[in-house]
Amino acid sequence: MAPKSDIEIARAADTHPIQKIGERLGIPSESLMLYGPTKAKISFDHIESLRDKPDGKLILVTAITPTPAGEGKTTMSVGLADGLNRIGKNTIVCLREPSLGPCFGMKGGAAGGGYAQVVPMEDINLHFTGDLHAIGAAHNLLSALIDNHIYWGNALGIDERRVTWRRAMDMNERALRDIVTSLGGVANGFPRQTGFDITVASEVMAIFCLANDLKDLQDRLSRIVVAYTRERKPIYCRDLMAQGPMTTLLKDALMPNLVQTLENNPAFIHGGPFANIAHGCNSVLATTTALKLADYVVTEAGFGADLGAEKFFNIKCRKAGLRPAAVVIVATVRALKMHGGVARNKLGEENVEAVKKGLENLGRHIANVRKFSVPPVVGINQFTADSDAEIAVVMDYCQSLKTDSFLCAHWADGGAGTQKIAARVAEIADSGVADFKLLYDDDMSLWEKIRTIAREIYGADDAIADAAVMKQIEQYEADGYGKFPVCMAKTQYSFSADPDLKGAPSGFSVPVREVRLSAGAEFLVVICGAIMTMPGLPRTPAANSIHINDDGEIEGLF
Repeated sequence: MAPKSDIEIARAADTHPIQKIGERLGIPSESLMLYGPTKAKISFDHIESLRDKPDGKLILVTAITPTPAGEGKTTMSVGLADGLNRIGKNTIVCLREPSLGPCFGMKGGAAGGGYAQVVPMEDINLHFTGDLHAIGAAHNLLSALIDNHIYWGNALGIDERRVTWRRAMDMNERALRDIVTSLGGVANGFPRQTGFDITVASEVMAIFCLANDLKDLQDRLSRIVVAYTRERKPIYCRDLMAQGPMTTLLKDALMPNLVQTLENNPAFIHGGPFANIAHGCNSVLATTTALKLADYVVTEAGFGADLGAEKFFNIKCRKAGLRPAAVVIVATVRALKMHGGVARNKLGEENVEAVKKGLENLGRHIANVRKFSVPPVVGINQFTADSDAEIAVVMDYCQSLKTDSFLCAHWADGGAGTQKIAARVAEIADSGVADFKLLYDDDMSLWEKIRTIAREIYGADDAIADAAVMKQIEQYEADGYGKFPVCMAKTQYSFSADPDLKGAPSGFSVPVREVRLSAGAEFLVVICGAIMTMPGLPRTPAANSIHINDDGEIEGLF
């Protein structure tokens, strides 16, 4: 009997030695740092040797607003890359590294699914090459150095009430959102209130994913603002001489990770910021390296296009000078039915009217992508319960918007199930019709940038904030950060800040609760509604199902 579950399919894969994957890309074995037989890092020397090579075409995979029914964005990214390779297009897929938080929380693994996966799946979903651990260690080293400096006399005059640097760990842990440290007496330092963020929301993660090389990484780390004095003078990471040891911890981690798809096509998996609370894109270094090594690079941005794609365009492309050539928007009939008001336990029943109602969500995402002057194509991730009538409604709707759409069967058939959409995407990318532009200019005020995203991308009437938040924004502008882009931290489940508003809601405002400066990453984090930068575990965590079976194999991870 053929294997059916994702993990069984992954275990049955005929993987090639990673040196063979590297050889196909022109990477000599001595330029690979091996992490076992099927994963490796690419050396900085080899990356530097590619500098004068021309770039390939960059293709973004994004999605409609996510629902518990699932959209399969990572699966589509892998399937599309396999499909492009099948039709003779030299392609690399670039993905983010999964966080342990959702792996043990609600989502489970994040290495694709069915016959559109990257392998070794268990390694990628767990500790992989240790990158996320290195990022957490570097983050917490800076935290320790701050408290240590205060303990030994506080020569910099740090106001303990104005320490803005928190701690980080790569796990969902609501109990650590707000804590008091240094209890237990004089020997333990000075008690103060602080908290933890999940590592994928750390500014160190953002810097890691935006850095061009080790020098740029260290320079960006040095500019992190960690605290203020009583006179409101900023204290930087460099004032604590922390950027050197932090960069040392991140030295090997910054090299991009090379693995492969089930069809033995190259895949870079590197960096992993969430898109609902961070900028949601894999590392610039992985993307720019892939563009030198392949004719086409498929990359994905987290959650729906209102979050991941917007940040990919306005932050990653702005900072790295990237110009995407095409966009694929992933949709499913199941998710569209949920946006049309169907309960999850009724998704297996045909409901054409609900699909029609839910299509307004897809329509807004299509319109939003076009605002960046990059042509979108819709990939319909096929499920066995989808009826012909429901699929026809989706394709007719896309045709009415003059948008190509394709039914994709990569989960069941791998790259063979995406060859039609792959051919069309390659045609669009080669045509040069994309004329990428940003949604807002650097010179626009921070508040107007926030309002522009709220109105143009979310469909809101406006953004709102109390006087304290507005004063903080004005202070950031006075301190010289006004040209930064903004990174919106918002629920992924709605265009609004209310996760219960499905479809394409209107007549709402986006409440800005807090703003945080990421001076090293060079953006302002705008926290909206009730979104948390440290998630909690659900009532029944995915961790409850994960175990080692009698054969020593991992079960329940995906």
